[in-house]
Amino acid sequence: MKISIVGIGYIGLPTAVMFARNGHQVVGMDLNQKAVEALNQGRIIIEEPHLDEAVAEAVKSGNLRASGRVEPADVYIVCVPTPILPDRSADMRAVKAATESLIPLLKKGDMVILESTSPPGTTRDLMAPILTGSGLDPKTDLMVAYCPERVLPGRILIEMRENNRVVGGLTEAAATAVRDLYKCFVAGDIYLTDATTAEMTKLMENTYRDVNIALANELAKICEKMGINAWDVIGMANRHPRVHLHQPGPGVGGHCIAVDPWFIVEKQPDLAQIIALSRRTNDGMPSFVRDKVRVLLPESGGRVCVCGVTYKPDVDDMRESPAIELVHELRALPGVEVVVSDPHVDFEGSNQRTLVESAAGADLLLLAVNHKEFGAPDFARLAAVMKTPVILDTRNFWSSLMTDDKGFSYHLLGSGRSSV
Repeated sequence: MKISIVGIGYIGLPTAVMFARNGHQVVGMDLNQKAVEALNQGRIIIEEPHLDEAVAEAVKSGNLRASGRVEPADVYIVCVPTPILPDRSADMRAVKAATESLIPLLKKGDMVILESTSPPGTTRDLMAPILTGSGLDPKTDLMVAYCPERVLPGRILIEMRENNRVVGGLTEAAATAVRDLYKCFVAGDIYLTDATTAEMTKLMENTYRDVNIALANELAKICEKMGINAWDVIGMANRHPRVHLHQPGPGVGGHCIAVDPWFIVEKQPDLAQIIALSRRTNDGMPSFVRDKVRVLLPESGGRVCVCGVTYKPDVDDMRESPAIELVHELRALPGVEVVVSDPHVDFEGSNQRTLVESAAGADLLLLAVNHKEFGAPDFARLAAVMKTPVILDTRNFWSSLMTDDKGFSYHLLGSGRSSV
């Protein structure tokens, strides 16, 4: 089949590679000309393990190329962003525009698949009415379905192949046809349902994690007040066979967990009480960490070195990153200067300096993201170049390394104890 993928970002591009590897002719469309040019040269502009080699191989085979416009195909897969607006409602403009772009190209029997994470009802209530503009009936003339990704950045190519999938069709025939298409590379089970159920399933997978993280963050605040260590509590509680508490931190980021719950709240604001409270709890963590920093700095302010600004470790993705919000909030404090060190992104030159260079003259070293590059720093050199050797660890990344001879005053998010 010829497959046209609208959007070749973090999900669209790996999806294109998987289909191209399995014999389909794939054209990836994107408005980002740099992404289009890079793909046609067999390169990528995002960071994901092994994706660069996979793209180069697929382009060389002739099965994958890119275009600045949507081309006629047998299958159209929409993988465009669905961010949230300032009022926490879903910004569906890209999905709407992508669907509208298909109208002149559609023919009877074509598949139209939405992969973008969307509010429940999007396929049925937003896409289907637009598709009728083609003169075709979305239920009888087309195969329209929702098939969300279920992957973890850093493991995308592995999990696209191994993870189970859910396909929700406007009709049973559509769900079956899309399942058969994805079987060319999905080794896991593929479960069939209706489109709205599939959309809610995707959202709840991430909402479950968001609620669990909010519980851990609330526990961290309680333990700090009570003079105990939340990380010890979580470690011991998780030894129970039916308990799996997540970990606290400076907030929740990324396009999934930090966004998806709001799509449910938008649809049912009066009922989604726990979901909304969890979102507010996690969104409030940068402010909580900011207040801890204010206590640890001199009254006049000081210099803070923030380690990491991506939304999670070992990726270059800064979407909805709580560390970015934390940087902004720290800079709003009187007399506070912030410098960032992050080997994965060029945020104000953050990947142009070593950690030691970034920490020079700092009054506080704040670990916001536990990149593997920060796993075993030279604490002696850091203490020597800092003005005041103080650490605030929001990820429990350095606690096992902290000993008296390190020379630091060490503070751990979620612990009412500090060590010197």
